[in-house]
Amino acid sequence: MKRPRAAIFSRRHKETRPQNTADQPAVFGQEVELPSDPVGGVRCESQGSLPRRNEFSEQSVGIYHDYFAIRGGGERLVLTLARELQATLIYGYRSDKSFEVSAFPPDTRALAFPAALRREGVRSFALSSYFWGERTRARDYRVRIFSGVAAPFAAPPKGCGGVNIFYCHTPPRFLYDKRAHFLAQLGWPARILAPVALKVFGWAYRRAVERMDVIVTNSETTQARVAKYLGRDSAVVHPPIDTELFVWKGQGDYYLSTARLTSLKRVGQIVEAFLRMPHKKLIVASGGEDADLLRAKAASAPNIEFRGWVSDAEIRDLVGNSIATIYVPMDEDFGMSPVESMAAGKPVIGVAEGGLQETVLPNETGLLLNAGFTVNDLVNAVSALAPERALLMRRACEARALLFSKDKFINGIRRIIDDASRQPGDTA
Repeated sequence: MKRPRAAIFSRRHKETRPQNTADQPAVFGQEVELPSDPVGGVRCESQGSLPRRNEFSEQSVGIYHDYFAIRGGGERLVLTLARELQATLIYGYRSDKSFEVSAFPPDTRALAFPAALRREGVRSFALSSYFWGERTRARDYRVRIFSGVAAPFAAPPKGCGGVNIFYCHTPPRFLYDKRAHFLAQLGWPARILAPVALKVFGWAYRRAVERMDVIVTNSETTQARVAKYLGRDSAVVHPPIDTELFVWKGQGDYYLSTARLTSLKRVGQIVEAFLRMPHKKLIVASGGEDADLLRAKAASAPNIEFRGWVSDAEIRDLVGNSIATIYVPMDEDFGMSPVESMAAGKPVIGVAEGGLQETVLPNETGLLLNAGFTVNDLVNAVSALAPERALLMRRACEARALLFSKDKFINGIRRIIDDASRQPGDTA
């Protein structure tokens, strides 16, 4: 069956709503009866077997991603995957703080997700209903790849033809390991109502994941979470780093932080450390919900500079000319920034938690602080990683980053698709 061509963006990045009115999402405030099958009664009949390996066409790939709100690693991964697989990219929305329209593949469609529903605490719940409304159209693709929290809701049931592949950056942390942290951020009465909403959403999310034929994770850390919280096996394919773009450009006089300015990234502790080291310079090249708070905290510190979100070219220049980068998030899923740093020959001051334990080699490509580190530990690490020592780590950093190249990522995903698309008993 020839699939309909997806809507193409103009340079104005016009968003188009799906034309099939049967696929429209439920309106919030409208009473909706959830079916026993969370895909809303989509019935699948036999549509023929999957194409044999030598018949697989990349033109039949659809990639579903939550949204593009920032220039993050997950967003960059999805754009890379869509370009390399010549896939159709479907997502909730794009903000001006994320990648320009020119960075998107030509075959792209945004859902008409209203701005009023994009705020934190509402977004994932609302967006999931929009992706849920895409489940019938998703059957037009032989290979469907889902990325994010809400995007998996677009997966048709197994047996509809084609394969569902979930690239899991992490199971939603607000549902699982960081649930208490997120609930603590809520005010009254949201904190009272949230547990019920999370229970319902968690049930629906798990049902969406059950429709996946294959789950791919970005790290062994995420793989362990998927097994623990979702009860599923998964394959690890590390995210891509463009090692040709992140290169050594010299050694300036500053240390660099590129993590989002949120509490889970612990940039506040980095700022506090440099407040105690007025003779050392820190550049913070990112934004986030804690930006105003951290700027005010460092207002009287001439050695700390906030750049906000910067262009790709500027971030590569900042990384390539730094002494070292500092990245100390709480139990990070993978962490692309440290690998980008190493690609440019710059060691990383990180923390021995999460994905950084898979990427940074202690005393070879950087320093890893113990979990539960203090601000004084950060001060000591910066002092230990002086410019001279950082320079000696350059070659080891560059070699380490090559293990996470874009080619390795694409080849890994192609193998996943190839294996998932093979007919039972096909040994060709």
